[in-house]
Order: sequence, then C-alpha cells, then structure tokens
Amino acid sequence: MDPDNVARAFVDHYYSTFDANRAGLANLYQESSMLNFEGQKYQGTQSICGKLTSLPFQQCNHQINTVDCQPSGPAGGMVVFVSGNLALPGEQHPLKFSQMFHLIPTPQGSFYVQNDIFRLNYA
Repeated sequence: MDPDNVARAFVDHYYSTFDANRAGLANLYQESSMLNFEGQKYQGTQSICGKLTSLPFQQCNHQINTVDCQPSGPAGGMVVFVSGNLALPGEQHPLKFSQMFHLIPTPQGSFYVQNDIFRLNYA
C-alpha cells in the first residue's frame, strides 16, 4: 500500500464528500477525533460534524493544489497536508486554505481522522 496513493484517495474522497454532502463526513471521524477550525477546537464526531455542517455556505468547490504525506508511528498512521483553493458561490476570488489530517488505520482496513487542522491562508 503506497502512502501517497492512500493519501490522494483519502483527499479525493474527503473533499468530494465535503463539497456534495458535508454530513457524509461523519463516518471519517470517531469520538476521540479532534478538529481545529480557524483556531476553534472541537472533539468527537457530533461536535466536528456540527461545525462542518453549520458553515455559512451550502455550496463550495475545493480545488486541491498539493498533497503531501508522511508515515506516522508504528501503527501505520499517516500525516497528510493539503493546500488549495476554496471557491464559494458569489465570490469572485477563491480563498486559499491549508489542512492537515492525521489518519489512523482501523481494524477493517480503512482509516479515520484522528486530528484535523484547517486554516484559511490570508495574503
């Protein structure tokens, strides 16, 4: 299993789900999962999904520029760092963002998000 391929597949799944149906991200988090979103901290599936589904826009389009990953720990985890643009309806210019995921393997052979840090990049 090539970590770069796993990271790219995760990123494609995460952002296509986010853009189409944010509530569908719930199965990627667990009760121990943590999200830092623009400095605000959330823990647990319900809290994290509550934040993501309450963002002040219904539609968006993530355009991914870079995906970097590294193995993390002996259990097969991965750190994934993403940069890109976030296009919102009615906005002339996309917003630049960075996001980091710490993915942990599950016994079923997939991954869940243990840590998620999101920041808009202001120029």
